[in-house]
Amino acid sequence: MYKATDGIILPTTIIGSLPRPHWYTENLGTRKFREAMTNARFREQYTDAVSSYLRDEEVAGLDICTDGDCRFDIDVGGHTWFSYAPRHMDGFEGFHPYRIPKAGGRPTVPPGRILHDITEARLMPEIVGPVGRGDLQYTAIWKTAQRLTKKPVKFGTITPELIAMGVKDSYYKSMKERIRAIGDALNEELTEVARAGCTAIQMEEPQVHLLAAKGLTGGELTPEYMREVFNDTVRGLRDLTEVWCHTCWGNPAQQRIFDQAQSYAPSLEELNKIEADILTFECCSTGGMDLEAIGKTITDKKIAIGVVDHHSLQVETPDEVADLIRRALDHIPAERLILCSDCGMGREGMSRRHAFYKMASIVQGTNIVRRELGLPEAECLAADPRFSLVEKEE
Repeated sequence: MYKATDGIILPTTIIGSLPRPHWYTENLGTRKFREAMTNARFREQYTDAVSSYLRDEEVAGLDICTDGDCRFDIDVGGHTWFSYAPRHMDGFEGFHPYRIPKAGGRPTVPPGRILHDITEARLMPEIVGPVGRGDLQYTAIWKTAQRLTKKPVKFGTITPELIAMGVKDSYYKSMKERIRAIGDALNEELTEVARAGCTAIQMEEPQVHLLAAKGLTGGELTPEYMREVFNDTVRGLRDLTEVWCHTCWGNPAQQRIFDQAQSYAPSLEELNKIEADILTFECCSTGGMDLEAIGKTITDKKIAIGVVDHHSLQVETPDEVADLIRRALDHIPAERLILCSDCGMGREGMSRRHAFYKMASIVQGTNIVRRELGLPEAECLAADPRFSLVEKEE
C-alpha cells in the first residue's frame, strides 16, 4: 500500500540515522522509552534532537523524514542499532561480549584496524526465555517524532535474523526457531505502529543479498529462507502501511565491511519476491553498477536508490546526484524511482554538517532532473540565495 510516497514523482528521503548533536549527551540505555521520557533532562534533549533532525530534513527539502534513529545511544560504531531491540524485548538477559567459537566461528578483524573496535564493543544479551515484544515502545517513539512535523516520518527497525545471529541462546533449540519467535514479536509491535498511523515502516538489512554475495546458498540459512523470514515478519503490514525493505553493504563507524564493492545481481530474483512496496539499494558507493540489472528484475515495486555515499565525508554535488538519477531513469520509470542516501549517516563517523549538505544535495540534484522532466520542484531553503550571508559588493 503506497502511502508516504503516494502521488509524488521522484520523492526524496534518507535511510534513517543522522549524526548526534554534540549537546545530546543523554543515553537511553536499558531504560524503557516512556520511563526515560519522564526525566526532564532526557525528555528535553531527546525532543530537541528529534526536532533538530526533522528541521534539517525540512530545510534540505526532503519529502519523507526520519527521526534520525534518535533512540540509539552514543556508542562505538552505532552498535545500538543491533542491541536496542534485544535489550528491550522479553526473553533476553545480561550483556555478553563477542567470542570466536572454537569451530566455525566468524573471523574477526585483527587489532590495529578500526573495525576491531566494533568487535570489542559488541555486547549483546542472551535469550533465556520465550521472546516477546517487551518494551520496544516503537509506537511511542514514532509518535514523538511525527507530532513535530507535517511530513511523513518513516520508522525503521532491524530484522529478526540479525538479532538472532548476534545473541547467545539458552532457550530455543535452533536458529530458525529463535528467528521465528523474534519475527513474531516484531510483527506484533510493527502492526501497532502501522495502526497508529505510521505511513512508512522500513525493515533494515534482511540477509538475502548478503548471503548471496558471500556465496552462502546452501545449508540451513539461505537467501530463499531469509526472504521467507522477511515476508513472515511483515505479514499483514502492507494492508496498513507502506513497507520498505532496506538493503546495503554495512557501515559501522561509517566503514565498509567488504574490501570491494559488492553486486546485488545474485540476490535480485529473491529480492523481487520480497513482500515490500519499496526496495532500497546502495548505488552511489558502488557507482551505480547494478542499475540495469535492478531495473530489469524489480518490475512491480518502487525502487529507492542511494545517490549519496554514507561512508564518505566528501559531499556529492547536485550535478553528480542528477547524473546518477539520469542513469537510473534509463532503467527505472520515474513513477517507481525514489532518491535517498545509501544507508544511515549517523553511525559515529560523520558530522551533522556533512549529513545536512548530503541531504541538500539529494534534493538539489533531484530538482535538476525534475526540472528537465517538467515536474514540480521541492523547496530547498538551504540553497535559496536570498538567505546567503555572503553580500554582494555595491
